Amino acid sequence: MANMLKGCTRYLKTALCLAVSALLVSGCGEAGASFLDGGVTGMPVAGGEEELYSQDYLSSDVCVLPAEKQDKAGKNFPAGSVLLVNSTKGKVVYANNIYERLYPASVTKIVTALVALEYGSLDDMVTVSYNASHITEYGAKLCGFNEGDKIKLSKLLYALMVYSGNDAGIAIAEHISGSVDKFAKLMNKEMQELGAAGSHFTNPHGLHDDNHYTTAYDLYLVFNKLVSDYPEFKDIISKDSIKVKFKDASGKKKELNFTSTVKYKLNTETAPEGVTVTGGKTGTTQMAGSNLVLYSTGPDGDNYISAVMNASDVYSLYSQMNYLLSMEGNGKRSKP
Repeated sequence: MANMLKGCTRYLKTALCLAVSALLVSGCGEAGASFLDGGVTGMPVAGGEEELYSQDYLSSDVCVLPAEKQDKAGKNFPAGSVLLVNSTKGKVVYANNIYERLYPASVTKIVTALVALEYGSLDDMVTVSYNASHITEYGAKLCGFNEGDKIKLSKLLYALMVYSGNDAGIAIAEHISGSVDKFAKLMNKEMQELGAAGSHFTNPHGLHDDNHYTTAYDLYLVFNKLVSDYPEFKDIISKDSIKVKFKDASGKKKELNFTSTVKYKLNTETAPEGVTVTGGKTGTTQMAGSNLVLYSTGPDGDNYISAVMNASDVYSLYSQMNYLLSMEGNGKRSKP
């Protein structure tokens, strides 16, 4: 049986593969619940073909929701895409447009973190390059690292995830793969192996590129793997602020302080009663709108992964996220 599942790769489109996957993939408490039942909409896949989600990862304890079983009305959620999953029970609580391809902005960095944790060591010493220290795009958030700075990969991950430093993203990419382009290919490879076929990445930070996109469901797949397989990731996103110590090119000790971009961690936004937010990742550009993926614990003690993508602004983003979080622990699932 395992061999049959492995045969259902992203590009295999035989009737046998579809039949096997429909029988074997079980998500959200419903046997045979699969994205294959409803297809994927949104921006075209690079190369022009609709591609299948790999069944290798989806056959594990991951929630899968047919496209036609989402809430079509999307009431109370004007954002482009919304998802709430009880990750403890593997059940969808709410979903709308979760297969719509959208620009993720800095939420991209959760994929960067996954690749870094998969292929690097937290004790790796990284040397910041000219390329990483000279990002010139207007509005790009920078940690302020200089060329020649030497910093541990673990510290760069804090700078990446807590503060959302784009220079940290490039430094990580170049350390892992040698270049941003090669790292992007590795990002796409990892996403394929997760079954995240609605995504295509061109960089490690999320600064806009027309060919750089993902879906709320794909982000769930990444986030679910991170919180399930990497306890250090949960520690990283739980920080409201962090001091990062490193050395410059001459060996002089330096220290930078970074604060979280997640308003729940800064106590400038309050989650609904009974909900405890561990942390998450924000992302905002003009093209992407305002985005947020969170890991939290509901009043029922279960863990949840939530995503709001393409909100019109930060106020709308947190208003919609709070409404979504208020569904945690109530035992209800929206009906289309």
